[in-house]
Amino acid sequence: MTVAADAQLGRVIVFHDPEQIAEHDCAVPVELGPVLERLTGELTCEQIAEQASAETSRPIETDLVVRIARDLEERMFVLGAPFHAVRARIVRAFADAPVRDATHAGRAYHRDPQKLVSYIEKECFGVASGKPGNGKLVGLIAPHIDPWRGARSYGEAYGVVKQSIAEDVDTFVIFGTSHVPMAEPFALCRKAFATPFGHVSAAHEAIDAIARACDFDPYADQYNHKQEHSLEFQIVFLRHVLGKRPLYIVPILAGLSEHLATAESPLKSRTVERFFQAVRSVVRSKRAVVVAGADFAHVGPHFGDRDALGDRERAELEKTDRESLDHALRLDAEGFFRHVAQDLATRRVCGLAPVYSLLRTVKGTARGTLAHYEQTIDPRNQSIVSHAAVAFYEMGTKQNEAEDETEIDPR
Repeated sequence: MTVAADAQLGRVIVFHDPEQIAEHDCAVPVELGPVLERLTGELTCEQIAEQASAETSRPIETDLVVRIARDLEERMFVLGAPFHAVRARIVRAFADAPVRDATHAGRAYHRDPQKLVSYIEKECFGVASGKPGNGKLVGLIAPHIDPWRGARSYGEAYGVVKQSIAEDVDTFVIFGTSHVPMAEPFALCRKAFATPFGHVSAAHEAIDAIARACDFDPYADQYNHKQEHSLEFQIVFLRHVLGKRPLYIVPILAGLSEHLATAESPLKSRTVERFFQAVRSVVRSKRAVVVAGADFAHVGPHFGDRDALGDRERAELEKTDRESLDHALRLDAEGFFRHVAQDLATRRVCGLAPVYSLLRTVKGTARGTLAHYEQTIDPRNQSIVSHAAVAFYEMGTKQNEAEDETEIDPR
């Protein structure tokens, strides 16, 4: 829900459904906000009209409240019987589909494969440093901002993959942010992912092994994969970079919502630890590379702040982001979690869960290299999304493998 300007209605409250159960956004004039905030199911339309009239000191008719409520219900913005029926049908259709469509193709990146190749090569790789890494690539933090705005970061991140990926690697475990709340800490998906370059197959054997180890339903939130861009963008770039080479994916949405809400480390959760142990087993057996599709700060008026950041505040934001990244570079998962969690409500690092998951999954002997850090500024209101490209390379020692095996008893 955001506030925007409309040519006919003036300032409006815009309802947007990230699950896409509602086909279109819905706008309501701002002055009717007192009506909207009372549509909780606890009051009658007559009571809402009476209370809203008293608050605004102008008459609001009951018929108007009825029309607003009915319009929102018909447009699927009310959690009533029509909404639940439509949602159940859409969720079932997605569950039955063998392929997850390229939902954001044609909007966040070119649908036409030739145009997409040209864009990636010129606007992403063409402006990246192209420096090869030092060692075997085992992990990658890449942005999930749209490729139009994050071209340089994507170029730096996947330029590393072009330069450093081992010839025998064909499997990528991809952790992404879920921008829709989840009931469980993680959500798996066994579907192939469509891209303009063709479908990318899911690593069914690996996914099934992880699912068997879970003491929660890893498919309870599978529908969140349908619209989520944090994984889709990574898969598009991987398919382009690997060309005709075999490519298999383990798509995982990382929610960890309970831990994000309480700032309590997932390290204390047996459920989460069992999941990470299962993923680590897959990474070892498949010689897989772990990817986190993750942005960092979200600040400014678009995200609820009163003012845009000035130069001094932007510099301070970069300092704080780099402190978080320093923990990640050292594979200090708990330090990273604590540092980001302490100002999560104001810095709004939406990549906390996937980056933490990567840090808990990649070998402790690996070390990270920061390839790029950037703050993308919205020219309309100066709001900022920060993002980075980080590569993790194995340092060649085996000392941590035994520790990975004994972190938690899976029985």
